[in-house]
Amino acid sequence: MDVSASLVAGLLIALIAIFTVIRAVRIVPQARARNVERLGRYHKTLTPGLNLVIPYIDRVHPQIDLREQVVSFRPQPVITEDNLVVEIDTVLYFQVTDPRAAFYEIADFLQAVEQLTVTTLRNVVGSMDLEKTLTSRDTINSQLRGVLDEATGKWGLRVNRVEIKAIDPPQSIKEAMQKQMRAERDKRAAILGAEGQRQSQILTAEGDKQAAVLRAEG
Repeated sequence: MDVSASLVAGLLIALIAIFTVIRAVRIVPQARARNVERLGRYHKTLTPGLNLVIPYIDRVHPQIDLREQVVSFRPQPVITEDNLVVEIDTVLYFQVTDPRAAFYEIADFLQAVEQLTVTTLRNVVGSMDLEKTLTSRDTINSQLRGVLDEATGKWGLRVNRVEIKAIDPPQSIKEAMQKQMRAERDKRAAILGAEGQRQSQILTAEGDKQAAVLRAEG
């Protein structure tokens, strides 16, 4: 009985030891990072490769992706200076540069970046009329990136690029633009037709003139 109890106790101790060793070893993939808290306080950030922690004392948080990430935000309604509502679809390219700040300085950095993007977009486009908004994508992108990069720096993020995928004006404006485009195409077609007819008449007159000269000489 004592031998069996000793075997069970030994096996239990061995299992606990193996489990402890497994919990002490943490392997972090390339381009990832994991924050570690010791007794409730931030202790360190695990870097890619083999890392050792103290089991039952250290708490290892889920890994954070350090690669460049692409986020596409849903179209946002924005009012231009001439009181027209346009739908603007944006894409954000960013990267986590400080895992500690990204985890502790903001509760949800993706949501915060989206809200900041919307606010900045409304401020920038609100100072432009529709025509300028449709033709100033590079300017809007540049202003967005500057504001976002400055604001998100304290959250451990770097905004690499902001792109406006689409600017969708109101339906009435789109119909008016389509009519204008059709009118411009019809106008160009009419001009080309008239020019072609004029050239044909000129060539016909030249031909008649040459024929008359040849008849006279004959």
